[in-house]
Amino acid sequence: MTAAAPPAPLAFAPPPRKGFFAALAPGGAKALFALAVAGIAFLFAFPVLWLGLTSLRPASGVYFVHRGTEFTLRNYAEALAQPNMLEAFFNSFAISTLATVLSLGVTVTSGYMLSRFKGPIPGAWFSVIYVLRCVPYISWVLPLFFVTRQLGIFDTYWGLLLPHVAVHICFFSWIMKGFFDGIDPSMEYAALIDGCTRWGAFFRVALPSAIPGLTALAILCWLYTWNEFLFALLLTSHKTPILTVIMAQFVHELGMEWHLMSATAIMALVPALIVTAFGQKYVIRGLRI
Repeated sequence: MTAAAPPAPLAFAPPPRKGFFAALAPGGAKALFALAVAGIAFLFAFPVLWLGLTSLRPASGVYFVHRGTEFTLRNYAEALAQPNMLEAFFNSFAISTLATVLSLGVTVTSGYMLSRFKGPIPGAWFSVIYVLRCVPYISWVLPLFFVTRQLGIFDTYWGLLLPHVAVHICFFSWIMKGFFDGIDPSMEYAALIDGCTRWGAFFRVALPSAIPGLTALAILCWLYTWNEFLFALLLTSHKTPILTVIMAQFVHELGMEWHLMSATAIMALVPALIVTAFGQKYVIRGLRI
């Protein structure tokens, strides 16, 4: 008679480990997320808030903005009274708008060609803009300086517009290609079958579908030109004052006029904020295409 085998010991599974967010109290994950968003927003907004406070402080108080209660709006009046300041605002706005319109006229058709056509011409064009985009940005400046001098367009609108349009075409053609890649071409094929020409299908079908992306691209082009400094510094002089160059003139051999520079920067922020606020929904929709 054989002895009965002893019973097997009971195995106890360890309790499952809770994740970090699951271990928080009810509502803790949402509170932590809100705190993280608030912290990131503060990091981005703090320089602008400090800039605004500096623009309201007198010249003697810019190095201790967080202390003192003396504020003034005289900095804005003094900044606007600077020579060529109002003309610089107008020139920057005009060049940004013209560069955006001219760039879109080429970039939209360029992106459409890269998206819809295959062959040696689109491939060669893609290679050209790829190579030009790989060239370091600062290396364009010296050749452009001599070219604008030779053509007699130095310190003119055209002397600034042509470099900006060239840069926009090289960079934003890729973005526009991505917008058209996200649009189903079946409607264009249907339009071609119904008798539309290729240009007719482009203007009546493809282009209306790309309006959100086109608006987002226009805003990016405008902001890029509005904030650009290097071309404006080296391709203009006294005839065509530009806002970014005028702001840099507050740094001179006697020191930095932080209060006037901050006031000018705040005024320069206003048009950019208006453009961004107006086209925010289009930028979000365009980036989702």
